[in-house]
Amino acid sequence: MIYRKLNTAIFSILVVISISVIAQVHDCNDIEIGFSPGNTASKIILKAIKKSKESIFIAAYSFTSKPIALALVEAHKKGVNVRLVVDKKSNTGRYTAVTYLVNHRIPVMLNDKYSIMHNKFMIFDQKSVETGSFNYTQAATLRNAENVVYIKNRIDIAQKYIREFDRLWDEGKHATPSY
Repeated sequence: MIYRKLNTAIFSILVVISISVIAQVHDCNDIEIGFSPGNTASKIILKAIKKSKESIFIAAYSFTSKPIALALVEAHKKGVNVRLVVDKKSNTGRYTAVTYLVNHRIPVMLNDKYSIMHNKFMIFDQKSVETGSFNYTQAATLRNAENVVYIKNRIDIAQKYIREFDRLWDEGKHATPSY
């Protein structure tokens, strides 16, 4: 009977210690998850853009979202370094969000090195990353089943995405304003 109580006590202590360690290692406040339709995905992205103070680097397959484009232009006007690398085939129309951004003097590189440059990620202030299946499009916001994972304050993860962004950027060609 004494051994059973002792085993139960030891087990309980180990469970509490394990939970404490896991909670410290994986701070749940540093990750947000959103889905669409339902607007939680786009809300996370728009909030992250608005909070950015230094830089926003974006790799995107398709970009037609007017709210995201408007938010990026506002960030750019506030002095945030905004840069994008996008799939060339999906973003060269005259009235795309990419054209709007380029016309507002936001640097955009068109990458045509791959069958599809299918990345979808944003890096905020070189320390936080948004990624997932969410294309930055109205269809992704309103009609498609998509997801977003926003990882905050993880410089180690952000640095890996920055290296990939820089690699894709270096492969691209500058998009030019249409006026």
